[in-house]
Amino acid sequence: MMSPWKTFLIAGMFAITSPLMAQADNALNDAQKSEVEQLVRDYILKNPEIVREAILELQRREEVAKLQAQEQMLKKMQADLTSSPLDPVMGNPDGDVTVVEFFDYRCGYCKRVLDAVQTLLKEDGNIRYVLKEFPVLGPESVYASQVAMAVWLHQQDKYQDLHVALLSSRGALNKAKVLDIAEEVGVDVDALKTQLKDPQIAKTMQATRAQAKALDINGTPGFIIGEHIAPGAIPLEAMKEMVALARKK
Repeated sequence: MMSPWKTFLIAGMFAITSPLMAQADNALNDAQKSEVEQLVRDYILKNPEIVREAILELQRREEVAKLQAQEQMLKKMQADLTSSPLDPVMGNPDGDVTVVEFFDYRCGYCKRVLDAVQTLLKEDGNIRYVLKEFPVLGPESVYASQVAMAVWLHQQDKYQDLHVALLSSRGALNKAKVLDIAEEVGVDVDALKTQLKDPQIAKTMQATRAQAKALDINGTPGFIIGEHIAPGAIPLEAMKEMVALARKK
């Protein structure tokens, strides 16, 4: 007949990290500890699927914890994310729902989602759309964002046309091409070359990088709609649903 302590340990062998089992472990002699370890080993070898189940459960818990941390950080950062006068804004400046997009002008997924964004703003005239210049794909991306930020700060009426033109472009996006596109949409390029020295450009882009890091946004596009973060090129219908949910709240 199995002893009471052995029955107890088998029943709780997968909770050996709990305080209760830690206390029980301290009460066992070396022989008993060795026997418990063998029982656990034998059980796992006979039921290896529990290892996969444990890993999946651990991953689920980590994902839940990550989402909870993101939501808490998002609430803490709402003002900086949505209300900085240095961030470009499209749509309705007084809209009742704010959508934030982290993007890169060379990002294929950002280019792919551009039509959905434009349709959303056209169909819903009550969205305030905040753009976070977040160049993550190299020096060409950085220069394009610097040009766009300079235009926003000094030639604001040309920003939206430039933004759409840069995201609509295909192929390389070197300095010459960026300036050509800027000139095509009516930007004063001679003035722009001086405006690129504005220290607010680097300050704003640095703040955006810090915000992305704090929210664990590592790629583009990354959307914030209401109280939720949506990574990747989400479809138009998903955008509309998230906007509707944010509007209800």
